Amino acid sequence: MRITRENTTGLIIDIQERLFPAMSNKETLLKNAQILVKGLQVLGISTVFTQQYTRGLGKTLDEISSLVPGFSYFEKSDFSSYRVPEYQLFLEQKNFENVIIAGIESHVCVLQTAIDLKHSGYHPIVVMDCTDSRTEANKQLAMERFRHEGIMMTSYESILFELTTTAKAPEFKTISNLVK
Repeated sequence: MRITRENTTGLIIDIQERLFPAMSNKETLLKNAQILVKGLQVLGISTVFTQQYTRGLGKTLDEISSLVPGFSYFEKSDFSSYRVPEYQLFLEQKNFENVIIAGIESHVCVLQTAIDLKHSGYHPIVVMDCTDSRTEANKQLAMERFRHEGIMMTSYESILFELTTTAKAPEFKTISNLVK
């Protein structure tokens, strides 16, 4: 399956103030997620954000939310972002098929979202170097489950260049500079 800009959206899950500090590779996660969010914007990929129980877990990190003009998010209490009715409506109204997923935690919210999306007829694409868990073991277990469920995994560099398609694209130089 080739992933193109048409019918593709991004989903950044729960990179929040009180969750983020507990992640096992938080510095790498933050750097990579920033590159992914910037790259998706350059490529015109509509990207949405979720926050799990904002009152208790805080808001999306400023380092992420400040990258997005008019930042907004979908509030959730279920672990799966797909269970948010407003998110389902967003996917249906825009006729998206592919969902590029990043966020935390790999083995809980990211996993359940990807499974629900897949079972609902969407193509989830998990950007593994833009996800994290409190332990590396939990992230590895999530990867095993993604494989078992037939959910595609990739890296931010791979997905950004796949969406760019060609070195002749007007966005190529900007994307190339982002991933350096």
